[in-house]
Amino acid sequence: MSNVEEFRREVRSWLRSHLTGEFAALRGRGGPGREHEAHAERLAWERHMAADGWTCVGWPKEYGGRGATLEQQVAFHEEYALADAPARVNHIGEQLLGPTLIAFGTPEQRERFLPPIVAAEELWCQGYSEPDAGSDLANVRTRAERDGDQWVVTGQKVWTSLAHEADWCFVVARTEPGSTRHQGLSYLLVPLRGPGVEIRPIVQLTGTSEFNEVFFDGARTHASHLVGAPGDGWRVAMATLGFERGVSTLGQQVGFRRELEAVIALARRNGAAADPLIRDRIARAWIGLETIRFNALRMLGGVAAGAPGSEASIGKIFWATWHRELGELAMDVCGADGMLAAGEPYDLTDWQRLYLFSRSDTIYAGSNEIQRNIIAERVLGLPKEVRP
Repeated sequence: MSNVEEFRREVRSWLRSHLTGEFAALRGRGGPGREHEAHAERLAWERHMAADGWTCVGWPKEYGGRGATLEQQVAFHEEYALADAPARVNHIGEQLLGPTLIAFGTPEQRERFLPPIVAAEELWCQGYSEPDAGSDLANVRTRAERDGDQWVVTGQKVWTSLAHEADWCFVVARTEPGSTRHQGLSYLLVPLRGPGVEIRPIVQLTGTSEFNEVFFDGARTHASHLVGAPGDGWRVAMATLGFERGVSTLGQQVGFRRELEAVIALARRNGAAADPLIRDRIARAWIGLETIRFNALRMLGGVAAGAPGSEASIGKIFWATWHRELGELAMDVCGADGMLAAGEPYDLTDWQRLYLFSRSDTIYAGSNEIQRNIIAERVLGLPKEVRP
């Protein structure tokens, strides 16, 4: 038996024996559009995982991880999803910031920030997008000025996922006055629990508030919380985005498959499967899901070689569009019942929540339009988009 198979069996056995008792009710809880569900209980579960060494499995052992190989990490995320385990609370800290600090942080930063991520004691959010710098991230206007041994941050971030639950935020801010575009940006670690920070949840189509506006009005962070060199924030920020599209995407697809199987089961129960057009769309959805998986494996091959390339942008466009269309298919399978709320005042069914939240898939983490520009310019070598 290979190491990967042994590791997969170990993960499966641990989940089977620990998703019991007080944690049994957490199966299937949380996730996109349902992030409000059982947050405190899911955080307790994550700390339970940490106590047995099942957080940050892909991190090197010297930083608190298991040093799992890429194949073992894929196995972990697939088994976690297959067990219908609850959505992770500190995905952003574990999958985005942690690998960034391992790659770019100082020894002091790693010593300070990595252990609380491993233990699920500090939660993180990502401070990139702004009202005028969403897909065009290089237009960042939030600024940070050096004041002795501190940075003073002033500006606004928006669409900041889980900021209302987070303790810290990694912020891209302009630290060189007069700089423009990609130049003069820095990557700062900013506490959210201190003065000068206001967090305003944004109510979404689902009636929940997964993301927020964050206002910095003279918020302070220590000078040592700058990751990389001053003005080198763009390079660090892009590396973080690369880590975002890592091995956990394989677990995401297990969730997609479960959603598709549930849509098929519903179509069989309510007779929608008798419609040849519905059957055709279901077949196309199944084919699309297989394509997503194979492209993800191709992308991970590039990661293993140290050079993730166009596969990341291709994959993002494909899975985001596929998932949005799955939400539309689900509503068509529901038929007229899909127009009725589950209860007062705005209690949604799982199908309605899938349909509404998946509208955002083609926007967040790099919109489809931006991903197409990246593919056109960096892969196909087409002329860059003309800017005013």
